Amino acid sequence: MRLPPLAAALAAFAVAGGASVIAARTAVAVVEDVSLGEVRAALAAQGHDWAEVQADGLQVILEGAAPTEAMRFRAMSVAGGIVDASRVIDNMSVVEAELPPPPDFAIEILRNDSGVSLIGLIPAGTDRDALIARLEEAADGLPVTDLLDMADHPVPEHWPAALRYATRALETLPHSKLSVRPGRVRVEAISDSPEAQRELESTLTRLKPDTVRLTMRVSAPRPVITPFTTRFVIDEAGARFDACSADTPEAQSAITAAAAEAGAEGDLDCTLGLGVPTGQWGEAVARGIAALAEVGRGSITFSDADVSLVAAQGSDAETFDRAVGRLENDLPDFFALEAVLPEAPEARPEGAPEFTASLDGESGVRLSGRLPDPLASTTVETFARARFGSDVTMATRVTDGLPGNWSMRVLAGLEGLSLLSEGKLTVGPDAVAIEGLTGQKSASADIARLMADKLGQGANFDIDVSYEESLDPIAGLPTPEECLRQIAYVTADTKITFDPGSASITAEARPVVDDIAEIVRRCPELEIEVAGYTDSQGRDEMNLDLSQKRADAVVEALRRSRVPVAGFTPVGYGEADPIADNGTSEGREANRRIEFRLTGAQQTGSAEETTGVDEEAEGADETGEATEIDADAPQAMEKPGTGPRARPSEDDE
Repeated sequence: MRLPPLAAALAAFAVAGGASVIAARTAVAVVEDVSLGEVRAALAAQGHDWAEVQADGLQVILEGAAPTEAMRFRAMSVAGGIVDASRVIDNMSVVEAELPPPPDFAIEILRNDSGVSLIGLIPAGTDRDALIARLEEAADGLPVTDLLDMADHPVPEHWPAALRYATRALETLPHSKLSVRPGRVRVEAISDSPEAQRELESTLTRLKPDTVRLTMRVSAPRPVITPFTTRFVIDEAGARFDACSADTPEAQSAITAAAAEAGAEGDLDCTLGLGVPTGQWGEAVARGIAALAEVGRGSITFSDADVSLVAAQGSDAETFDRAVGRLENDLPDFFALEAVLPEAPEARPEGAPEFTASLDGESGVRLSGRLPDPLASTTVETFARARFGSDVTMATRVTDGLPGNWSMRVLAGLEGLSLLSEGKLTVGPDAVAIEGLTGQKSASADIARLMADKLGQGANFDIDVSYEESLDPIAGLPTPEECLRQIAYVTADTKITFDPGSASITAEARPVVDDIAEIVRRCPELEIEVAGYTDSQGRDEMNLDLSQKRADAVVEALRRSRVPVAGFTPVGYGEADPIADNGTSEGREANRRIEFRLTGAQQTGSAEETTGVDEEAEGADETGEATEIDADAPQAMEKPGTGPRARPSEDDE
């Protein structure tokens, strides 16, 4: 049976269409396989094994996690070189890159007489302009050379605290190098003297915050010692140095070793200084101490090239001669030895001449005893007033028959006594004795050096001087907490008052301001926030402005009194943080106050003092004054409103 022509044609078209579809699909599959293979091979050849290739018809799809954005782009380029770039579909991701570790932020601050230089790397979050301004202020206006680089990384922990501390420390370090890192500060500085060195070390330690680790190396130039003196004594009290000087650490070790061998105990101090007469000093002094130890008791004094060995009365003559003879042969030719073996003294006649001077820290100095003539009396009185001030009491009398060097011994003794805080000088026919207390560690050595220089090598003098730290002007400085307590004490009964409605301190309040100024003079390097507060009466803006002006007025009054207020920061808080009920007159009076708070490194949290202020105001806020050691951890010594406060005036009601 034959198909109609139309049906035959349709059947032919259907068969041809099906064959075309099959052929097209076969061709697409072949193209997919070829493209997939060639793209994969090309990517592998270029080291992009991480890339996954898929095919969807004529499209080539790239998937996978590219190590970097550049690698992703290169993979796209490789695939686009094999097939038409429009056929390449990018479904790749980029591995999130790990943040590089933060750089080593550090600043080297160098200061000398010509200015300050900054070298290093700081985080971008550091206020560079403010840092330069603070350093210029700390360096008393000297130019600051900025050679800093910046890196856009987060500010490290404790970096701001280290910067603040370094800036504060720079104020006391005219010649120094400060190395600042997060939480660490290293100080290398040069001081003018050993005393200044101790003061710097004490100040730097006191200012250091807990979050900063401090390493410091403060050096002081060696003192010039004139005359270069060492005096070693062996008596009933034991063996000891009255004075000890050395030119090198090796000489120092040799001298102290000889002293220990001779019986000296404890921490033996021998000052390293300049002015040694010969490089053989250490050897000579060590031999001299050994000779005195062989004699048994007495003293040996080296003053430049002069050596004096004085044996104690009753020493064995044969032993003395043997020790002195050996010492004469052992000493370098540069030295001249004088050896004395005192004879037993004759009985001292009753009423033998004597001169005494008694020094008391409160009543001054009292002179009594014998002087040879009116000129000597006038000279001694004038010299004493020059050394001790006007508190000199004369109770001396002129007597004939005194030794020829009596006046020189008295004057030398008074000069030695002036190195003490309290003590006594006794000048007799046979010896000069000085005893007492001092706040200078070198006082005993200085007195020994002075007596040897003024009275000669063979002079007989005794020194019994004790060091007390409480008398040391540096070690005895009050702590910041003690300073704040003193301010609280002087303001407990006498208040700082202001003119009505203004920030002008009244004339009646000047004495208490002067008292506070005197305390601040004794308390250098204080860091204090002077905070002003008001009660809730009046507009907020007015109270805030008034509290700020009065805090400013207190700081300005102290500045005009010529006290260091560089660390004082006046801040007005208005009616914020009330400490009592503003609904009562007593509460409002308590809220009207100025608070002194330790800030920065000095904020140690020890105690709080509260005092008040009175003002004859009409419709205006009054400001009280409170002294606080630590606002964050107060341990109240007196509750607000319960201390001695002035009664408010009738206008306040």
